Amino acid sequence: MSFYRYHVFFCTNRRPEGEPSCARFDTRAMRDYMKQRLKAEGLHGPGRIRINTAGCLGRCELGPVMVVYPEGIWYTFIDRRDLDEIIERHLKQGRVVERLRLPV
Repeated sequence: MSFYRYHVFFCTNRRPEGEPSCARFDTRAMRDYMKQRLKAEGLHGPGRIRINTAGCLGRCELGPVMVVYPEGIWYTFIDRRDLDEIIERHLKQGRVVERLRLPV
C-alpha cells in the first residue's frame, strides 16, 4: 500500500519565451487552490492525498498538465471548475475524468 492514496503532481515549469510552458497557465496558483481545498476537506496528508509541484513533466505542449498516481492518469485543466471536477470524481470517487484526460 502506498503512503498516499493519491499523489498529484502539477507541472509548474517555465520554459524560455516562445516555447510551450505550463507555468504560463498560472499552475502554481492552481496547485495551491487544489491543495487548500483538500486541506479544508480533511483530505490532504498521509494516507490521503498529496499535492506536489513538479518540474517539467515533458508535456508542456499539452499544458497545463498534472498527473495523478498511483494510476498515472494525466490531465489538462483550464480553471478551478476543472480542478473541482477532478477532486470530486477522481480523488473522491475514484472515477477518471475522461474529458480532461490526456493520452499516454
